[in-house]
Amino acid sequence: MGERLLAIDTATIACSVALFEDGAMIGSSYAEIGRGHAEKLIPAIEQLTDCGRADRILVNCGPGSFTGVRIGISAAKALALAWGADARGYNCLAIVAAQALRRLDTPQPVCVVMQAGHGEYYLQNFFETGHPMEPFKTLTPEQAASAVKADVIAGSAAAELAAVVAPDIHFPILPNAADISLVVDQMKNMPATATYGRKPDAQPATIV
Repeated sequence: MGERLLAIDTATIACSVALFEDGAMIGSSYAEIGRGHAEKLIPAIEQLTDCGRADRILVNCGPGSFTGVRIGISAAKALALAWGADARGYNCLAIVAAQALRRLDTPQPVCVVMQAGHGEYYLQNFFETGHPMEPFKTLTPEQAASAVKADVIAGSAAAELAAVVAPDIHFPILPNAADISLVVDQMKNMPATATYGRKPDAQPATIV
């Protein structure tokens, strides 16, 4: 058996896993489930070859759903401990940018815009190489319309933003763990810690 990599993605309404051996994908699962990632993730991993056992684990660390990001990272760390594997993280917006770039005939800059909840977006512009132009931002729709620096928009909020700024192309895309190999190394060698982008909806009670 060669070196195996397990990729886990639960940062959005999609839940996906993929297992690679020496760089070749040997199994994957993808479903847009909305909620219930905690119940769906482990069964999806167990259906992979050897129950997904791998030498390395890559997990989507956000920005994304507060609960979804936590579920993915917790599972990755638990499996890494059990298997003696190395767990690292990758950027949610970077994988969407990489998926969009694969769809283009000619590489060009891509603006990734994802739903952030409460009417806000996570937005980040990427060069045609898949490298980020700047750190991601959490913006209102009005702010996002002024922050686009590309003629291609991709992500879960791509259709909404495209209706305002009218780009040349837009791709409604959710991240898929099966596409992890497309992500530039810089954006998939991060600590397996959460990048939320905004505060959780539930806050601890303040005792007066």
